[in-house]
Amino acid sequence: MAEISDVFFVDGMRTPFGRAGEKGMYWNTRADDLAVKAIIGLMERNPDVPKDRIDDVAIAATSQTGDQGLTLGRSAAILAGLPMTVPGFAIDRMCAGAMTSVTTMAGSIGFGMYDLAIAGGVEHMGRHPIGSNADPNPRFVAEKMVDPGALNMGVTAERLHDRFPQLTKERADRFGMRSQQKAQAAYDAGKIQPDLVPVAIKTAEGAWGLATEDEGRRPETTMEGLASLKTPFR
Repeated sequence: MAEISDVFFVDGMRTPFGRAGEKGMYWNTRADDLAVKAIIGLMERNPDVPKDRIDDVAIAATSQTGDQGLTLGRSAAILAGLPMTVPGFAIDRMCAGAMTSVTTMAGSIGFGMYDLAIAGGVEHMGRHPIGSNADPNPRFVAEKMVDPGALNMGVTAERLHDRFPQLTKERADRFGMRSQQKAQAAYDAGKIQPDLVPVAIKTAEGAWGLATEDEGRRPETTMEGLASLKTPFR
């Protein structure tokens, strides 16, 4: 019986997170270009890795349409300058898509199919809101296979609280506040910046800029401020 090979994570990089919508810094940036920039940054940081040794590229996306479709792993690999001989594919497993791309590539390495692979994901919710082009089969609701509210994450959160009452709003607020504080502390310590790939962006006014940090950080978040927010889903 063949032995399972050890699998190692060599390195990882990402583009800065941006807000969704017209006010987000990526409003005029293509989704596939974000994946391309991440691959380019990864390869530039690892110049000793021969590009032709990469066996596969898996990129996940939930809304696989427009600039976020067309076998994203393959197109991103080509646009990032990898050889045409390097294959690629796209994965959709909703929120678990990028993790599935990683575990799929890890499994392929473990079973000896591959030696080296790139895995990741992209989601440009400003250009492709989740479910905006979806057309679920009406049988799901008509035959009560799923509840109509299942696609609404706010409703899902409320139902999780119903099932696990210990997950209170106060605990969720505290988790959110601490996450903001930890993110800022990591930035202050210089732990986040080395793994971010700068992205050239074009503003709504037509000016060019450079995205170098995550949008959406709110280190001043307080429990009092969170407690004052409305609860729109119930």
